[in-house]
Amino acid sequence: MDWLTSLRGAIEYMEEHLLEPVTPEDIGKAVNISPFYLQKGFQIMTGYGLGEYIRCRRLYMAAMDLLAGDEKVIEIAYKYCYQTPESFAKAFSRFHGFPPSQVKRQRRRIKIFLPLKITITIQGGHNVDYKIEKMDSFKVIGFEEDIPMERGYELCPKMWDRLTKKYFSALWQGKTPETDLERAIVENGVGAFGVCVEGGGDTFAYMVGGTYKGGPVPEGMKVREIPAAAWAKFCSAGPMPEGMHSLYTQIFQEWLPGNREYDLAHPIDIEYYECIGDGMDYEIWLPVTEKGKG
Repeated sequence: MDWLTSLRGAIEYMEEHLLEPVTPEDIGKAVNISPFYLQKGFQIMTGYGLGEYIRCRRLYMAAMDLLAGDEKVIEIAYKYCYQTPESFAKAFSRFHGFPPSQVKRQRRRIKIFLPLKITITIQGGHNVDYKIEKMDSFKVIGFEEDIPMERGYELCPKMWDRLTKKYFSALWQGKTPETDLERAIVENGVGAFGVCVEGGGDTFAYMVGGTYKGGPVPEGMKVREIPAAAWAKFCSAGPMPEGMHSLYTQIFQEWLPGNREYDLAHPIDIEYYECIGDGMDYEIWLPVTEKGKG
């Protein structure tokens, strides 16, 4: 199943299950994509997280039901998978701008949210720059946090900012490491990688790390093993984090829909950073298998 077909299938699945509890794992299984890549790609392609899309569709349909019928608010709340009428009313008011009890008086203010249709428009004449490189397994060490999928573009740069102010800035300017943690940062090149790994539900684990060369793992750090794989490596340069976000968009909106050779493999991707003079070069690595061989 190709990338666009899978995304369209995900929308169809969500539409068919608006009245049932649905998880990213359920949707990913239905369209044969890991929840990690499905959530990441869906948000990049549509601007909505999976949970956000389902929530918006339910709240629109709930308004239509309240407008058209005699169902009570409590019945509509449970119908659309809210645990209490209060939580439904709060979500409804935040989405539409008025409480569910006022639907018939405020019908012109109902926020319309129809099913999405995914299409691709080809713009420009350049190809996405990438290469395929096979690599043995290796280990990374660094600082790791669980990040909500829908807030990755917001929280990952903030994590980098905190670590840069606390550790990296002084060490990169030549400060002599004084603690086990600072020594581990310098010895393992922590700051070269941003590693995204499938988490649970609607979160992913994000590590700011470097290549682990052995030795003690200081408190506050973690070691992960990266599996052997063929990696599609996409290269770019420019200001951060905007440049990295733009590269992700290029990959998911241009390369994946047009790619006929490779499928995504393990639910992981890696950002690689290298300072060149006063600028920054960076890459995104995606593990892939040849189509039909995964």
